[in-house]
Amino acid sequence: MAEIENRPSNFIRTRINDDLASGKHASTHTRFPPEPNGFLHIGHAKSICLNFGIAQDYSGKCNLRFDDTNPEKEDINYVHSIQEDVKWLGFTWDGEINYSSNYFDALYGYAVELIEKGLAYVCFLSPEQAREYRGTLKEAGKNSPTRDTSPQENLALFEKMRAGEFKEGECVLRAKIDMASSFMVLRDPIIYRVRFAHHHQTADKWCIYPMYDFTHCISDALEGITHSLCTLEFQDNRRLYDWVLDNISLECHPQQIEFSRLNLEYTIMSKRKLNDLVVNGHVEGWDDPRMPTIAGLRRRGYTAGSIREFCTRIGVTKQENMVEMGMLEACIREDLNENAPRAMAVLDPIKVVIENYASDTVETLSVANHPNNEEMGRRDVPFTREIYIEREDFREEANNKFKRLVLDKEVRLRGAYVIKAERVEKNENGEVTTIFCSYDPETLGKNPSDGRKVKGVIHWVSASEALTAEVRLYDRLFNVPNPAAAEDFATTLNPDSLIVLPNAKLEPSLANAEPAQGFQFERTGYFSRDTKSKSIVFNQTVGLRDSWTKTEQK
Repeated sequence: MAEIENRPSNFIRTRINDDLASGKHASTHTRFPPEPNGFLHIGHAKSICLNFGIAQDYSGKCNLRFDDTNPEKEDINYVHSIQEDVKWLGFTWDGEINYSSNYFDALYGYAVELIEKGLAYVCFLSPEQAREYRGTLKEAGKNSPTRDTSPQENLALFEKMRAGEFKEGECVLRAKIDMASSFMVLRDPIIYRVRFAHHHQTADKWCIYPMYDFTHCISDALEGITHSLCTLEFQDNRRLYDWVLDNISLECHPQQIEFSRLNLEYTIMSKRKLNDLVVNGHVEGWDDPRMPTIAGLRRRGYTAGSIREFCTRIGVTKQENMVEMGMLEACIREDLNENAPRAMAVLDPIKVVIENYASDTVETLSVANHPNNEEMGRRDVPFTREIYIEREDFREEANNKFKRLVLDKEVRLRGAYVIKAERVEKNENGEVTTIFCSYDPETLGKNPSDGRKVKGVIHWVSASEALTAEVRLYDRLFNVPNPAAAEDFATTLNPDSLIVLPNAKLEPSLANAEPAQGFQFERTGYFSRDTKSKSIVFNQTVGLRDSWTKTEQK
């Protein structure tokens, strides 16, 4: 237990420690139970890290189970994407993958058991009537006209439901609990409904499907789960969870424990709303790098380690709160600052001609891949008479705070020489198109011999040897911190969430970058090679802390 005691604790771990110490459980068994109706998002990552992390720390088990009781919204592609996300995050589930649909026969049997005990009945109220009969938070509900139907008649009706003799919506099976309960979830909840839908696992075997609240607790019990961890919106549902298990012949009774879900600024965590973004073309798919999905974050260049670190930092509590986007960005920035090799890329190029450099020369310069890690080695960068620099790195006139290239002043090229801007060429609109410079041949890797100080350093690429590529700059998908609170969340979309730069100039070594490989583009930010594009495309992962920009804004 020494290693566990050294880990950050929370109320769930305290409960588990108490259960193990008291002998209530000899070991821990958790589960991660997503519904395969969309891609997983960063909120699911928190649950993944919690459930699988507890299993790892306590030498226990964690199942991966798909709660697949709603075939109309589920798809086998979602099943595959969820498996990929869990493995990419660094976790392995215990045994084979489980599906709630594996237990459909058992679930049907437990529903029959409730009917035989007089604790479930077939109800023919329409959805509108059912809402009216349910009552309100201040008024008790009314009994369904068929609530007191005999068990024998209900068994026959339930069998007809299974045989497909009723239309969708014509009837449901309800638990018989308490229509006057102060907890709405206990007012005779639906536990089965008729659906003539093809299921991705059971095909067309069933035309009745159990509801989530009935299925989940039984699935947990059948798998021997000790601690069923879920988010706070299921807190009231715990009463139904316990009621079902208390009234069927299952000895195992897992303990449901609720924790706060992840709410992250400038994102939405509703899979329904995320699906709307995809369906309505606001994003290019579930793995769009602007999406808060695990697949989207992975494609954007986030590492599994940075997401796990983020989940550790935000912790596990019962208090709902909104986490700042900056906390997530800090995790990936720290990861890549330490682990990503450096490279030079000019996103908005302007040509520089070094007039006193030989026009037929291609000089190979050796540049460190990481300024603080010699083990990452060095790379060759070609240097030529004509180069590209960032347009924003040049001004004809500037004050002393501008430590870049200014007309009649000097600046150092990263890993190369000191150059001086001598004159410019402009187009008919008065815009600078070419900067003509001279270079000091004695300044490669050293300061000027006459002692003059050159404070600024800018990045560059060879004009003739550069790789032309597309670079995608990403900003937050929404303009407001809490888009879910808007009446129409789509109205808060950020029109500048994606800016495509089709003519970026990259150092040629980046042609060999592997898909998903991350780099720090010097002085610009962190970028990752796109995993889906056949051509060379780099996605911005996160920007650098740019003290110059802050100074200029002030």
